[in-house]
Amino acid sequence: MVVAIVGMCGSGKSVATDIFENELGYKKVYFGGVTMEKLKEANLEVTPENEKMIREGLRRDLGMGAFAKILLPRIKEYAKAGNVVLDGLYSWDEYKILSEELNNLVMIAIINDKNIRYSRLEVRETRPLTNEQAKNRDIAEIENSAKGGPIVYADYFILNNGSLEDYKKRLYEIINIIEGE
Repeated sequence: MVVAIVGMCGSGKSVATDIFENELGYKKVYFGGVTMEKLKEANLEVTPENEKMIREGLRRDLGMGAFAKILLPRIKEYAKAGNVVLDGLYSWDEYKILSEELNNLVMIAIINDKNIRYSRLEVRETRPLTNEQAKNRDIAEIENSAKGGPIVYADYFILNNGSLEDYKKRLYEIINIIEGE
């Protein structure tokens, strides 16, 4: 099984991905890792501006399905050995590529109110964003990465406005459904 976790920046994708990877033994493929690898190759600092430049440059050069094209061999290889969780599938084209190539793809969307997401982004430990940076990233990802499609077309949804316990309860409900328990 391949489970794609989708949502806007700061929605809580990493929490779900960590549970799939660390508690359930799924092999993780982090879409944002491609951006980080390209930043390192170009000897560029990790900043919101540089990340955007790399993400949009890859899509300009390889099409809107760029990250799926780059990661598909790794995803298929991991899927041969077991279950896989995808952290951060972005564009509709990426979804189409993966859904054509993988017959066991399930998408879980993590959604929350924008003000809650922005306040969480300001205080997160890894790559915090100001409200203005978060807003700019949202707009860029919607306009330039076609990020909305996979989110609205997901198989399952988690509303992440409340406590971590509520979030995990809903996630485990979905896990029980998809794993047939």
